[in-house]
Amino acid sequence: MNKFIIRFLDILGSIVALIIFSPFMIIIIIAIKIDTKGPVFADTPERVGLHYKPFKFYKFRSMIQNAHTILKTDPKYKDIYEEYKKNNYKLKNDPRITKVGKFIRKYSLDELPQFINVLKGDMSLVGPRAYYFDELDYYIAKKKKFKKDIQIITSIKPGITGVWQVSGRSNIPFDKRIQIDLEYAMNYSIKQYFLILLKTPMAVFSKKGAY
Repeated sequence: MNKFIIRFLDILGSIVALIIFSPFMIIIIIAIKIDTKGPVFADTPERVGLHYKPFKFYKFRSMIQNAHTILKTDPKYKDIYEEYKKNNYKLKNDPRITKVGKFIRKYSLDELPQFINVLKGDMSLVGPRAYYFDELDYYIAKKKKFKKDIQIITSIKPGITGVWQVSGRSNIPFDKRIQIDLEYAMNYSIKQYFLILLKTPMAVFSKKGAY
């Protein structure tokens, strides 16, 4: 029953959000096009969805074109890529971020297109992080116990927001993020869903861990 109610709330919430934020999304699209060459949406690899199935993740492009591929293949980014892996798949001073990208990431405006993912059914408003496959593969290889944990985490849809996003965002170590997402998946409920939704605006405006 929880899943049916949450799906209804996801559809309703994403429609309302897309209507409210559509003027801002148009402005962001224009700003991205003026700032740099490349697509409006980030050309990132597919993300891990429900039951470990891949899905196309919509997000405004905040970096140079082909940023994800360049980081892993361009020799000049070798040291930065190693830092990226050690720093929980985040970089505090990422040279790939554009001027417009820096602003929209600061206020999580790059995340607005994810309401399309929610409407399509790929994501929920609240849930675990939508991980990259290489993130999870890297950590499963290091710690085999993660495999069972990830199976539980991916038994529900990833979310635009979640427990770790409202608890420090990028400042939380990867291992801890996995544990937080695991606990949410194991205690999946409408009450948790609403509590996290209520905490999200404060987390966004505080900009804690946003980089």
